[in-house]
Parts: sequence; structure tokens; C-alpha cells
Amino acid sequence: MADRVPLDFDPPVRKLRALLLGVDNAELTLPTPCPEWTVAVLLDHVMVQSQAFAQAARKRTDAPGTAEPPPAPSAQHLSRHWRSRLPVLLEELATAWKDPAAWTGTSTIAGVTMPATAHGILAMNELIMHSWDLAKATGQEYFADPRTLEVLIEFLAQGPSKGTPGMFAPAVPTDDEATLLDQALALAGRDPAWRPPRRRRPAPAA
Repeated sequence: MADRVPLDFDPPVRKLRALLLGVDNAELTLPTPCPEWTVAVLLDHVMVQSQAFAQAARKRTDAPGTAEPPPAPSAQHLSRHWRSRLPVLLEELATAWKDPAAWTGTSTIAGVTMPATAHGILAMNELIMHSWDLAKATGQEYFADPRTLEVLIEFLAQGPSKGTPGMFAPAVPTDDEATLLDQALALAGRDPAWRPPRRRRPAPAA
């Protein structure tokens, strides 16, 4: 488990940074697997969560997002400089969880104090799930390390199948052929078969 062998955030951070390069400005309004969230809303959420989980790893209790929940993500909140700022926040997240001390004791995020190991796994879950969300919304491929997925599956399987309000939607059934990624997605309340709605072609000019 992660309390003995901390999860490596570098590979999923590199993958998400690569996905960001494939996001066109015109795609910021596209829907994502997160209900009612566009790509812009998703990116705003990832920016806020990356910073918050990095502060949790450092055991900060006076930083924004530690004592109380952050504002709801929105396209209006997304920084104009997200293309340069978000990669930096992701690198800071990965660096913060490289410190063995990050995985010891407790940490606080959004006013919730939990074992630091649990917060570390939740941070990884956010990273993996939202990377998949972004990839699906923008038509890109996504893969994750099987060893990391096994940790997430073990962790997510301990939660209630009806989901956790504000964190996870109810688990989605899968078959025996489901990949590790699909299993993790389903336990986190996502439909692995999600596809973006087909965009209507503009009507031909009269």
C-alpha cells in the first residue's frame, strides 16, 4: 500500500501535461464525463485540486482550500493563463508527494482531516480520473500504470457502492472482461463506455 511504498505522481503528471497540449481553445466548451462540466470547468477544478492536494502533502493548514471547501469550479474562474499555470501546479503536486513525510500522520483538505495516505491516494485518483475525463472529452488516448490502478481499485472498493456525495457517484457495474482502468473508473462512478455526444453539422447554406 501507499503508506509503505508511496505512489509515484510523475508518470500521470507527465501524461496529463501531454493531454493539455492536445486541448484546443475551441474545445473548452465541450462536455466531459463529469455531468454538467465542460472542459473549461474540468480544468478549473484540476487547477484548484492540484494546489490543494500539494498543500495537504506539505501539511499546510493555513493555505487556501485547506480549512474550507473551495468555490464550485466554473469556466469563469478558469485562469486565462491555465496553459502555463496548470503544468506548474501539476509539477508542484508531484514534487510534494515525493517527500516520505507527506505520507505520514494526517493532512487536511477542504476542512477534512484524514490519514495522509488516504489523501495521497485521493490525490492520485483525482489525477487519473480527470485525465481520463479530459482525454475522452477531447478525443485523445489515455493509459495508466496498472500498479497505480490496483491501489486505486483497492481503495475505491472500500467505499459505499451508492457513492459518496460530493466525491463519488454511485459505482457503475462492469463485466468480467473489464480492464483495470475500467474497473477503477466504474468504482469512482464513471461509465467507462462514455462517449461525447455527436456534434451536429451546420446546416448547408440555402
